[in-house]
Amino acid sequence: MTDDVEVRPITESEFADWHRALATGFLRQPVLTPDQLDTRRRQFVPGRLLGAFDGPRCVATFRSFDQELTAVGGATLPADAISNVTVSPTHRRRGLLTRMMSQDLAAAKERGDAVATLIAAEYRIYGRHGFGPATTLTEWTVEVPRTGLDPRWSRPEGGARIDLVDAEDVRKLGPELHERVRRGTPGAVSRNELWWQSNTGAVRFDTEWTEPFYAVYRSAAGEVEGLVSYVSDDNWHDKQPYNTADVKWLLAATPAAERGLWHYLCSVDWITTVKSGWRSPDDLLPQYLPDPRAARITTQADWLWVRILDVVRALEARTYDTAGSLVLDVVDRQGLAGGRFRLDASPDGASCTPTADAPELTLDIAELASVWLGDQSVARLHALGRVREERVGAAREADALLRTSGRPWCPDIF
Repeated sequence: MTDDVEVRPITESEFADWHRALATGFLRQPVLTPDQLDTRRRQFVPGRLLGAFDGPRCVATFRSFDQELTAVGGATLPADAISNVTVSPTHRRRGLLTRMMSQDLAAAKERGDAVATLIAAEYRIYGRHGFGPATTLTEWTVEVPRTGLDPRWSRPEGGARIDLVDAEDVRKLGPELHERVRRGTPGAVSRNELWWQSNTGAVRFDTEWTEPFYAVYRSAAGEVEGLVSYVSDDNWHDKQPYNTADVKWLLAATPAAERGLWHYLCSVDWITTVKSGWRSPDDLLPQYLPDPRAARITTQADWLWVRILDVVRALEARTYDTAGSLVLDVVDRQGLAGGRFRLDASPDGASCTPTADAPELTLDIAELASVWLGDQSVARLHALGRVREERVGAAREADALLRTSGRPWCPDIF
């Protein structure tokens, strides 16, 4: 029974209890010190933290915040970013997540957010709420001795240079570089000031913090084109170093900067292994190495999940490499964004309008999210029975219209 459990936005005075429920759901230490709690309060935004209360105790948590998501072609859309979703083990299977999600998505649509986003800890939870996996991530482990790179490499060619910098420098240089990179990366999301503070140690949410090394790539003209943050272990055997460089994040606005930073990481003395961190599934990292086999995939998984709240805005915001027209029957069980729409698209632009014409493809709102950024194939979804063709050949026509030459990628977790 859930009649006695109240779902509502929390007040700031309830934040400690809310955070205890959050930590319990994630199997973390449930009690924070006053200083740790004060740091976490930076994430408090009135009305955007929901809690489920059984009497005075918080038993489920939900947080959302403002975000921008890059669509295919570089346009950005306002997004409702969802995080910190938990239900305490004593209150599972009572519909609390559904109540919190429904409340948040309704508020997001009312605000005018075109999409909602999240990183799913578990695969099977969010499809029933209209979310679809829209990007994929890959992580490589590079065995440096096998790369075939010249061990005498010391700097990029053509007058470019790589310099070590401090966290304060990263907070100055990083935001502008990230804006350039994310505008050309479908699936990328915005980073606010708190992201840069927490990822450079100025604000520490976790008690354990290892100060990374930071390196900046500058072109021959002196322009900042790349940044990397990495840490290293200290692993020696038989008086020989076998250290691993673990990349926290790497931003590059040009292929030259990306190549230069990967070569730099593979040239650091004592480093014999480089872990790439979260990268795009079609990242060029292996091809930057003389022997691509030195980079082996160690992780490949779904990453950013998207929930479309406004079909018209989402389909009109992105670009299309070919011309075509499709009538889509979009099924939305939550009643937020469903309907029948005619998409007329070309390299010059797109229009999406409600229509009463006969549908050519029928698909769930979650499946539309999966193909919207170009990562998933409509034809594959049709073969799996998750998209229904109302006209023979419509799935392949949709593929030609929606697929992209490069795969979308979200570099962030939130």
